[in-house]
Order: sequence, then C-alpha cells, then structure tokens
Amino acid sequence: MECTVRWHEGMSFVAETGSGHLVCMDGAPDAGGRNLAPRPMELLLAGTGGCTAFDIVLILKRGRHEVSSCEVKLQAERAATDPKVFTGINMHFVVTGNKLKREIVERAVKLSAEKYCSASIMLGKTATITHSFEVVESGDV
Repeated sequence: MECTVRWHEGMSFVAETGSGHLVCMDGAPDAGGRNLAPRPMELLLAGTGGCTAFDIVLILKRGRHEVSSCEVKLQAERAATDPKVFTGINMHFVVTGNKLKREIVERAVKLSAEKYCSASIMLGKTATITHSFEVVESGDV
C-alpha cells in the first residue's frame, strides 16, 4: 500500500492513494487552514469507521443474511497534549435488514473488532474502543 501527500497551499494537502484516488485535507483556521476539507485525524476516524462497517456488511452478506443498511457513528476523545492520539473511541452500529438476529449482528461486530478491522485494532493500541449496536428490521424504517 502506498500514498503520496502533497502540500497544496496554506495548510491544505492532497493525498493520492495507491489506487489512484484523491483526498483533500485542510487544517483548522487557528492553525493556518481554511477549513476547506476534513482534518487528517477526522479522516483517520472516518477510515476506521469505513473499515469496520465494511467488515460487518461482508460478514453478514457472506452468511447470506439480508442486510440493507449499516451505519456506524464514531465518537473519539484525544489526548490533551502532543501527540494528541485518540484515547477513547465509541462505535455505535445501526444495522438494518430483513429478519436479522441480534446475536448474528453481535458476532459480526465482535469479529470485526477482534479479528478483521486492521484500523480499529491498530488504534486500540492507544485508545480504549467500545462498541454498541442496534438492529432495525427493514420494515420498521
């Protein structure tokens, strides 16, 4: 895996991923940025959410469960001093589907957290990560 990050102007940066995609980042105005794009740490948190949601959907689909939506809401706390690493992350999943059993979704969340999600397992080295979830029947939405 590779990525190239180029300084654009002010405190804006553009990353070009190994798969050829571009991602913009910017700093807060008090740090010289113009607030035109997400902060790098926001992207780290978003990437973690994407990684774990990907796992959960894949696990459920491979098990032939009828999942129609998966959302993860992440809330993170950071250290007060440099390096301002994540110290706590809460992930709340809302998984919607047809006749999804709670224990099946719980197993998928656990497998992602403990075995498959490289991003959250890596962040777990500095942060306490908690998980909660709810299952919504497709007809209830």
